[in-house]
Amino acid sequence: MRTIVTLIPGDGIGPEITESVCEILEKAGAEISWETYLAGERSFQENGELIPRALIESIKRNRYALKAPVTTPVGKGFKSVNVGLRQELDLFINLRPSQTLPGVKTRFDQVDIVLFRENTEGLYAGLEIYDERLGIADAIKRVTRKGSERIIRAAFDYARKHNRRKVTLVHKANILKITFGMFLEIGRTISAEYPDIQFEDVIIDNMCMQLVRNPEKYDVVVTTNLFGDILSDLNAGLVGGLGIVAGANLSEDYFVFEAVHGSAPDIAGQDKANPTALLQSAILMLEYLGKFDVAKNIKNALFHVLAQQEWCTADLGGQSGTRKFTQHIVQALQS
Repeated sequence: MRTIVTLIPGDGIGPEITESVCEILEKAGAEISWETYLAGERSFQENGELIPRALIESIKRNRYALKAPVTTPVGKGFKSVNVGLRQELDLFINLRPSQTLPGVKTRFDQVDIVLFRENTEGLYAGLEIYDERLGIADAIKRVTRKGSERIIRAAFDYARKHNRRKVTLVHKANILKITFGMFLEIGRTISAEYPDIQFEDVIIDNMCMQLVRNPEKYDVVVTTNLFGDILSDLNAGLVGGLGIVAGANLSEDYFVFEAVHGSAPDIAGQDKANPTALLQSAILMLEYLGKFDVAKNIKNALFHVLAQQEWCTADLGGQSGTRKFTQHIVQALQS
């Protein structure tokens, strides 16, 4: 039985890296059939919709989706496609693993952090008010007990399932005593249910300093929306950048896996794009689908190619274009 997955090829370099990843999955025997839908700028140009209703229905039907980077048109009134999908499908978990990869030179060589970012609340709830008379703009950071409990519990459940040693909760409760105070109190309460997992809390500014000094100290990290947005990119920078890390937006019912870098229209169609981030996201998707052997084989092939720098794309110091990089991974799968 082939698994049907919704595919969003995206904008800019999206279609190129999507083609690459689909080819690798097919050659690896992933047995996936794709339902393809546009979203973002290209969709808006063709049918006037950033997020077509048919796309939402496809994800609800298939439950799993793979998404390349999309572009939201610049201008007033356009809501981010990513935010729209998260809110429409209640994708409350933004899962961002950052792991040291073979052949990718960085300042650290033992980073292995999985970040859980609350994905639907906080400042990104979009609750903004402007008082034109006084010239005052306010943004309301919404934190709910339900939202806090489910993201923190998800982090602990992941840690236990994957034999992780520690969960770090990141906050600013020393200043924002009601919102972050509640988030921290809930974290401490839930941690008591997981005596096998070490728990600590760290203030956000200190966390940023610690991550650039001693990232090896951290394992599973959980935080709110804005802080998670910042820390997830910081973590990616520790291991080589957004072009090589996986991303996922998850709920209890729907699972959208995505490359979190931009659509890079300046290099679109030039055979320069690095498909690693989308491939890493696809590997993560295969693991969630229970296709562990296929996921492991693709990961091994990817790591083998990354270890040979000349086989990589230019952003990783190599000499390959998108197509050649893809061919090297396919050949590694078959060797």
